[in-house]
Amino acid sequence: MERPGEKLKQVRERLKLTYRDVVEASQVIARRRSSEEFAIALSRLADIENKGTVPTIYRVYSLCAIYRLELREVLGWYGVPLDDLPSDALTIGLDETHVIGFSAGGPAPQPLDRDIDLNQTTFLSHLARRWGKMPLSFLAGLDIRHCRYGIIGLEDWSMSPVIQPGSMVLIDQNRRRIARGGWTSQYDRPIYFLEHRGGYRCGWCALAEDRLVVLPHPASQRAPAIFDPAEIDVVGQVIGVGMLLEPSRRRLARPPAVPSKSPDQ
Repeated sequence: MERPGEKLKQVRERLKLTYRDVVEASQVIARRRSSEEFAIALSRLADIENKGTVPTIYRVYSLCAIYRLELREVLGWYGVPLDDLPSDALTIGLDETHVIGFSAGGPAPQPLDRDIDLNQTTFLSHLARRWGKMPLSFLAGLDIRHCRYGIIGLEDWSMSPVIQPGSMVLIDQNRRRIARGGWTSQYDRPIYFLEHRGGYRCGWCALAEDRLVVLPHPASQRAPAIFDPAEIDVVGQVIGVGMLLEPSRRRLARPPAVPSKSPDQ
């Protein structure tokens, strides 16, 4: 198997660039970035190519810029699988509800031998092995260019049982206006993902005079939270949920709580 340095050397030679060419080009980038971290010394370039020296992230950036390479691909040569970053992150459970900073796009499924009728219940296990990582929104055929992911914290029972702790949610950032009506049950009432100074919340929302009220599910036995609209930001509406039906932690029964206010009130 070719070492990453050997691959970089082949690209450099294919572009007919000398060591000196690469060094000078890296200095241009360093000046543009106002940081010498992006500069590559001639001796260091030789070590990267011939001795297996691992370049810093700054020098990887410079080499990708000079060689016209995709950063994701070069990091993969060094054993850094960016495509696996979301799945690795989801193996680490966090108690606080939070937004995932990864792109909602993800790799597209590979062509299938047969079409899938999304109107029919289908067992996807054998297909998912071929696809690798399947985007959460694929089944619904959604346009996810304006979407983000969020994770409901392991200690956040506010929307249970509709959304269990540890669930992944798909958030449409284009749907930020709080709806005042139009639903007939709790299942079609819009759920919003919100950010405030103390972190994130997920729940139904209502506007009461000059206050925004975040409403938990009644079965959660959690109190509503009341905010000044200027102190909380609506990230978007939750339009998709991925969750286990048997959470690893069970919530202890709690007595009903009184409504809570934002930390600044």
